[in-house]
Amino acid sequence: MPALVLAAGLVLSGCGGSSSDDGGAPSSGSGHDHSGDAPAEVEGPDEKFAGFDLAEPYRRPSFTLTDSTGAPFDFKAETAGRPTLLFFGYTDCPDICPTTMADVSVALRSVDPAIAEEVQVVFVTTDPATDTPEVLGAYLAQFDADLPVRYVGLTGDQEAIEQAQLSAGVPLAEDDGRAHSALLLLYGTDDAAHVAFDSENTSRDIAADLAVVVG
Repeated sequence: MPALVLAAGLVLSGCGGSSSDDGGAPSSGSGHDHSGDAPAEVEGPDEKFAGFDLAEPYRRPSFTLTDSTGAPFDFKAETAGRPTLLFFGYTDCPDICPTTMADVSVALRSVDPAIAEEVQVVFVTTDPATDTPEVLGAYLAQFDADLPVRYVGLTGDQEAIEQAQLSAGVPLAEDDGRAHSALLLLYGTDDAAHVAFDSENTSRDIAADLAVVVG
């Protein structure tokens, strides 16, 4: 296999439709803020993680949006030093989004409860016109009801949503948010993401890497 490949999660996936490749080239530099950079670059299979080893760690991004209670949520400040799963999607998505969130929930139920209690899950909408704070709260309640930590749903104006995606280093969603990255980033206590997942990964992959990153 080539030394470096782009994960399927870094391609814009049309939920319930076709996919379109992002034209960005692999990024360069090590451990920096990827705001405005091309999508994340990943390595081929590695022994350390079940997901995709990121060739260069992605720093925890800085952006502020509105959570499901209507309050401002500073992502970097609120999650600093805490294992965090970050995903961009929308609540009406028929396949990738609910499958990803369900996999996260299954993973959190399968790991040691002490690990699950440490993990914050953040879902950022790519369709802010539809996904109000109330809509996000009701959607995420379907996945986190019996978990020790509630999921955080974030929305905002279109410009803020796009800036959040750029800051995280994922491709900008297209088609009114319907074509979005399937990438699920896992940040560790060092405030860097060394591993990510896409729609090809399973709940077992996520659980295994949570044990590595949190444990």
